[in-house]
Amino acid sequence: MSNNKQADWDYIIIGAGSAGCVLANRLTADSRNRVLLLEAGGSDKNILVQMPTALSYPMASKTYNWGYHSDPEPALDGRQISCPRGKGLGGTSSINGMVYVRGHSCDFDEWEQSGAKGWGYADCLPYFQRSETWQGGADDYRGGSGPLGVGGGNNMSGNPLYQSFIDAGVQAGYPKTEDYNGYRQEGFGAMHMTVRGGIRESTARAYLDPVKKRPNLTVWTGALVDRLIMEGKHAAGVALERSGVTTTVFAAKEIILAAGSIASPALLQRSGIGAKSVLQDAGVKQVHDLPGVGENLQDHLEVYFQFHCKEPVSLNNKLGWFSKLMIGIQWVLFKSGLGATNHFESCAFIRSDAGRKSPDIQYHFLPAAMRYDGTPSLKGHGFQVHVGPNKPKSRGRVRIKSADPSEAPSILYNYMQHPDDVSVWRQCIRLTREIISQPAMDAYRGDELQPGTDIDSDEQIDAWVKDNVESAYHPCGTCKMGSPDDPLAVVDTDCRVIGLDSLRVVDASVFPTVTNGNINAPTIMVAERASDIILRQPLLPPSSAPSWIDENWQTRQRQNPPGNT
Repeated sequence: MSNNKQADWDYIIIGAGSAGCVLANRLTADSRNRVLLLEAGGSDKNILVQMPTALSYPMASKTYNWGYHSDPEPALDGRQISCPRGKGLGGTSSINGMVYVRGHSCDFDEWEQSGAKGWGYADCLPYFQRSETWQGGADDYRGGSGPLGVGGGNNMSGNPLYQSFIDAGVQAGYPKTEDYNGYRQEGFGAMHMTVRGGIRESTARAYLDPVKKRPNLTVWTGALVDRLIMEGKHAAGVALERSGVTTTVFAAKEIILAAGSIASPALLQRSGIGAKSVLQDAGVKQVHDLPGVGENLQDHLEVYFQFHCKEPVSLNNKLGWFSKLMIGIQWVLFKSGLGATNHFESCAFIRSDAGRKSPDIQYHFLPAAMRYDGTPSLKGHGFQVHVGPNKPKSRGRVRIKSADPSEAPSILYNYMQHPDDVSVWRQCIRLTREIISQPAMDAYRGDELQPGTDIDSDEQIDAWVKDNVESAYHPCGTCKMGSPDDPLAVVDTDCRVIGLDSLRVVDASVFPTVTNGNINAPTIMVAERASDIILRQPLLPPSSAPSWIDENWQTRQRQNPPGNT
């Protein structure tokens, strides 16, 4: 604890994103804690941020997106992959696809087995529940009174393609799941989203807006953090620039990095915390040797599997300017209709092969064939599934190139460098075709637009994936949580930076391994649990709720493949 008399705050939180807004809310619940929340971006109060269907617009905006790109990726023929990160209140929860996926129970048990003791599924589930108000109410898995509203958009009403996709999965021998965030993740079912009352439910809206007027909370937007001010091994303050003025602020208790998987390790490195060679190359003097900073980068890749739709039921006839105008008017007036959903209303989680205990492939189903910017991919009607493997073995890294906080760091994912990551993609393509070929899709399934039926051999699939794969925007792991004897661990199980005082990291960068799904929900959970740790509150008691695992997972990939009936 610092004795610095300049300390105007007890806690300084860097980054008002998916984790930072949660921390600001929870830490200021005790009126004795003076908290400063720093955010480089600005307000989230823009109709294109708030309207769920408009999700492509904030992501394409320099106002709300840092707009990072990877270095040329060796296994993708040197392609540079887009890496959007949120800029502004709510962080990436203000520009993401709003998909709410907690992950499989095995993901968190994997965390614990890798050294994150106390972060197993039983420990984490109560914090998922505490964070949430689920549209269906509370049960052994879901929360009924938390800050974050979670629902199903339009709950698959009005479009037959959503249910047909689920039915096709069941016909292909996979289970149906009533709640993939509950007892059973594996299977086909309705998808959940962070949308409440027809409006994007970012953490800024859920956690920050209700407490903004607390006298012990100060929020600075437009605050670009340069570096931490270190006094030996003690994190004392933060140097930042705001409105063109360089300012230094000090914390009496702790500084908490919640800037995300790209910015948190970069900030540590600019502060002299990291591997000596990385810091030397960037012209930064080393203050603390911690070689894992920026390492262990993981992400999900996906492709769009697109088909013509034989019936005029897809959303492709809603992409013209007049339709968008009418959708917008209905949303502005009533917060309902097609403007009130992200359109990913059915989904699936399956295992790529026998011998896998938990799912490693995820499907987002979309009743339209379109690009991410919202423009149609064809004339007429179509539909698509976004699909990709979720448990990659390849690992990348984040490294600053200089001490300049305005210079983007070097990001290298090393996608597809592990041979298993290549082979599972072949499974992805073939299993997807088999699912879409089921009778439930017969009335709608037209020609396969992409990859196209001519893409069939291993070599053809490998080449097509290499050319077409995109990030699913789930970077994590760059400040890995683990035991102090793990050479890549950056924080301990209390999220404290190993070997330093009064400094923690609380965001997706602390994930030891990426979860099976979109990472916004587990990021919020990490912040909820970390807030109790920081405040020295008793942790919520572990849950005893069970999790479904196929009893024959060692010998079968699904319960009843076609032809085995």
